[in-house]
Amino acid sequence: MIKIYHNSRCRKSREGLAVLENSGKKFEVVNYMEDIPTKDELKNIIRCLDIKPINLVRKSEAIWKEKFKSLTLSDEKIIEAMIAYPKLIERPIVINGNSAVIGRPVTNIDSLLN
Repeated sequence: MIKIYHNSRCRKSREGLAVLENSGKKFEVVNYMEDIPTKDELKNIIRCLDIKPINLVRKSEAIWKEKFKSLTLSDEKIIEAMIAYPKLIERPIVINGNSAVIGRPVTNIDSLLN
């Protein structure tokens, strides 16, 4: 099943949700600001994206700049920061099986729908 990690306050996330709604495929919406991913879920997302944890961080967020930017963090500490402050997680994230994309731009989502 397709799953979207969604933040309804984010325009790009809403656009990603619309892509899935228009696809006609079944999918699950995870509002990750309320239903914060566990450490294992985040590790799985990172594995499916085939990226380093730092590449899932929204480095332009004030929280990142204030609390973490000047630090040298291990992958584990970066994941812990995203759990503590889910606003740091890039969005939207769409997963289909073992494949995932960050929906920026939203056209990235198309690769998971075929």
